[in-house]
Amino acid sequence: MFDFTDPITTERLILRPFAERDEEDMLEFESRDDVARYLFNEPRDRAGNARELAARMTRTSLRKEKDDLVAAVELEGKVIGYVLLVWLSEEHRQGEFGYVFHPGFGGRGYATEAAVEMLRVGFERLGLHRIIGRCDPRNTGSARVMERLGMRKEAHFVESEIFKGEWGGELHYAMLASEWRAAHGAG
Repeated sequence: MFDFTDPITTERLILRPFAERDEEDMLEFESRDDVARYLFNEPRDRAGNARELAARMTRTSLRKEKDDLVAAVELEGKVIGYVLLVWLSEEHRQGEFGYVFHPGFGGRGYATEAAVEMLRVGFERLGLHRIIGRCDPRNTGSARVMERLGMRKEAHFVESEIFKGEWGGELHYAMLASEWRAAHGAG
């Protein structure tokens, strides 16, 4: 079980629960076509963004299977994206993580820096055995983040579903707790 009550601080970032004050920062990237391109949602308008922010503000605990935690990623007082962790299976100790960032802050390692902390929560605090990450094969930036994290590509599903009106594929990456410990000398 993990309750996200205290912020997680990295070298450059603060990961914390979303708050009402984040609405404008969140809208700045959630309303973009290039952000929504590989997500199941469309770009958010102001009302949709407010609804999503309200939902994210409640997603702060991993207490049981299927719970998810969403953390705002703050850089120098501005929310530039978010990371999440989903508890997929208690019995099999499985999780899934993901991340979305404002493209204006890309290429500087922020996604990798924040994603490491979601893996740390999953492996070291929740005791997960395996964490997966998924992305569209065209989303090369996301695939590179998972590779930098030391995750292994386990599958490439080709034209496996209709996604936003066209055939889409999916890459699956994974990491085991033993691989996390070997790379990070932890727990």
